[in-house]
Amino acid sequence: MLPWLLCGILLLTILILILKIISMQKCTDKICILFAEHLSTGTNTLITVTSGDKHMRHLARELNKELKILRQQRWKYLNGDLELKEAVTNISHDLRTPLTAISGYLELLGQEEKSETVERYLACIENRTEALKQLTEEMFRYTVILSSNVPEIQSVDLKAILEENLLSFYGVMTEKGIEPRIQLPDQPVFRPCNEAALSRVFSNILNNALKYSDGDLSVELWDNGLIRFSNHASSLDEVQVGKLFNRFFTVETARNSTGLGLSIAKTLVEQMNGTISAEYSDGELAILIQL
Repeated sequence: MLPWLLCGILLLTILILILKIISMQKCTDKICILFAEHLSTGTNTLITVTSGDKHMRHLARELNKELKILRQQRWKYLNGDLELKEAVTNISHDLRTPLTAISGYLELLGQEEKSETVERYLACIENRTEALKQLTEEMFRYTVILSSNVPEIQSVDLKAILEENLLSFYGVMTEKGIEPRIQLPDQPVFRPCNEAALSRVFSNILNNALKYSDGDLSVELWDNGLIRFSNHASSLDEVQVGKLFNRFFTVETARNSTGLGLSIAKTLVEQMNGTISAEYSDGELAILIQL
């Protein structure tokens, strides 16, 4: 009689434990689902559990604490990001007026009689003023891209747009002594993109390549929509390459840059549901775009 009683107690204990484990598994699954929803939606509601287990309730409380901290940090980031965009936009607008005036006065001075020394000084001033105008316009375009709607997507020929951009940079490449190596498929490569946005991406990447290139450039396009821009860049290292897509990041060799070109390219590529990345190996920088 006693052995049977012990067996019954043991079986009952096992059954209770099994039910307990099943209940905890269901509770854990629910917490995981709610946690994922909270991360994706940023809702202010708390994670609640129906389980009476104190450990599950403790887990839910701790997750709610961390979610509250995460929401606060997200709000600070979004608020700070918005303030930064507004500040950059305002600075760009504020700089445009005096720069336009300076350019006008420089043009008037160019019509006056002046010595060779003054001519040289004015040429330097005009050069620096033009560089400043370009930087101001780049900052303004960056804020416009971030604040505007996602570009309209339609089927476009990557090959045609790439060829057009390469042709527009051919004169600059020739001046720098760069003979690009270009590998394109024979047939068009159509992908869902925005023509204007894609042209801006290619232009920014080519500009970046000309800044850092040691004298070479390779451009390759595959049928699957993969595009690879590569050049040797001894002035860079792996740490700097890892920051190339960070906004306002520049290196010493690009003092006239805002550091927004590749950041703009990244934003536009992602708006077109593509990916962009940078690799650095044996002194060669490669930027890859998958559309």
